[in-house]
Amino acid sequence: MRHGFDNEKYLKIQSEHIKERIAQFGNKLYLELGGKLFDDHHASRVLPGFEPDIKLRMLSQLRDSAEIVIVISALDIEKNKVRNDLGITYDMDVLRLREEFQKRGFLVSAVVITHYNGQMSADAYRARLERMGITAYYHYTIEGYPTNVGLIASDEGFGHNDYIETTRPLVIVTAPGPGSGKMAVCLSQLYNEHKRGIEAGYAKFETFPVWSLALKHPVNIAYEAATADLNDVNMIDPFHLEAYGKTAINYNRDIEIFPVLNAIFESIYGHNPYKSPTDMGVNMVGFCISDDDVCCDASKNEIIRRYFTALNRLATGEGSDAEVNKIALLFKQAKIDVSYRRCVSAARERAARSEVPCSAIELADGTIITAETSALLGPSAALILNTVKHLAGIEHSVKLIPQEMIEPIQYTKLNYLRGHNPRLHTDEVLVALSVLSTHDENCRRALEQLSQLDGCQVHSTVMLGEVDRKIFKKLGVGLTCDPARKVR
Repeated sequence: MRHGFDNEKYLKIQSEHIKERIAQFGNKLYLELGGKLFDDHHASRVLPGFEPDIKLRMLSQLRDSAEIVIVISALDIEKNKVRNDLGITYDMDVLRLREEFQKRGFLVSAVVITHYNGQMSADAYRARLERMGITAYYHYTIEGYPTNVGLIASDEGFGHNDYIETTRPLVIVTAPGPGSGKMAVCLSQLYNEHKRGIEAGYAKFETFPVWSLALKHPVNIAYEAATADLNDVNMIDPFHLEAYGKTAINYNRDIEIFPVLNAIFESIYGHNPYKSPTDMGVNMVGFCISDDDVCCDASKNEIIRRYFTALNRLATGEGSDAEVNKIALLFKQAKIDVSYRRCVSAARERAARSEVPCSAIELADGTIITAETSALLGPSAALILNTVKHLAGIEHSVKLIPQEMIEPIQYTKLNYLRGHNPRLHTDEVLVALSVLSTHDENCRRALEQLSQLDGCQVHSTVMLGEVDRKIFKKLGVGLTCDPARKVR
């Protein structure tokens, strides 16, 4: 696939910029990390070439002077909030994050439980952490946060929170998801460091929206689509425009909270080192785009992908009309409709002709391949077979998996496993190909093509089951589905 992002340039200029910010604040900086650190697949989709763990690789250059604090809200612990992309609860993800950071040589110094108000589930979680040898702190609910500045910046507010013991110049504050209280943890530490005679600084490391791109740039519109459920809105930063006479992009929550942050900084230090919310950021990703056209195209596809995701969530009762309608409005800003995603039109056209569920894939060279449901195969399994045959140069008429092998699998599914769908799923097709590849040259060549699916785009005219979705995800395929019933 064509790349539009320069990873090496990003590694260099982003780490240098953070070092400059640490030096600006006397060698003690609390860096709030928004978004995902080592599995940022949204960024890799809208900025082709952006490696999902590039931010972690960049911070690895600062590893010896950095430590990590992981934040989780007591409210999320209490309601067992789940991270949708991984299917695990936030409290479990804290442990996963800690392990992943430690594998890469980072010091994870503590876990902070925020919004604490005596919840028994939070007490049990803290006890569990401490049994594992993990230092845990409480940060309490502050009445009137974030507007009651007088209370917040006092010994009854931030001063009531546990002081987090840190030892390194850079303290990275991260969390499993939004709303965890990362910013409050950073500001609380500034207050408590100040009481101890340490003038620490604060900065925000958040990839999107990209402040140096235009407000209606597709990359920034794609961010709004990604956060449609949160109702985030990109805006021109009025404080930055007034202070510098330059346009910079931020989003509504940071702009709305800036006057409060300004008052908190002034109450702690007597002045605010920042003139705008954009000033607080250290993100340099916009300067590392190497091919704007590639990123624009990828971002438009991402907006459409988010639209179908919202439609699917609505169909299963997990989403809302507001989320769908917001992304539909973003189509107008990006000047696109679903037909911009070529595999959508191809799948729907074949479905209209065949009157059965169909799927289509767009390959790296622009080739479109389609497939339809049959008595033996579902639309996604058939599509994978058609695609690998095309890539391997195998005639379409060649049957890679003989019917006499498929039928016993179907019999087992229906009779022994008590299933209702006799058609083979993608995982079953791939296992069959693997078995056959030991003595069938075509199957071996077909399997070798799977790596070429990474970055390709697929659309299905029906909602696929969990197994098929996971297979496409593992193959690196961008999948969308019409919100129609699953194949029986």
